[in-house]
Amino acid sequence: MTEGIDWIARSGARAKGRRPAFFEEPALDRLYSLTLALAAELSATRERLDTVERLLAAGGSLNREDIENFAPDRAAGDERGEATRAYSARIMRGFQQEVEAMEQPDPPIMDWVEKLSVS
Repeated sequence: MTEGIDWIARSGARAKGRRPAFFEEPALDRLYSLTLALAAELSATRERLDTVERLLAAGGSLNREDIENFAPDRAAGDERGEATRAYSARIMRGFQQEVEAMEQPDPPIMDWVEKLSVS
């Protein structure tokens, strides 16, 4: 069913409809899109490296078929999940801080001046 499909060409195809905009500046949308795509690629590379390390530790050698067919056990899956969550949290921290700032903005500076002046 998927034979003969050029996945590289398909991945670069333009989606139908208008591209969603999240920021006023289109360059920011493109920058964040690129950054998150790179982060996803690095995450996949980290999982693949984990596979290589586990296969080397288990048998001392490996081949591409072993890597492609590797399925982590429950403990390895849990470790990978935790590592991926930590990685995502580090990447998304800036966004999270912005949301936190919007939810609980700092009081205006004059409020602090008045509080400190009364003491």
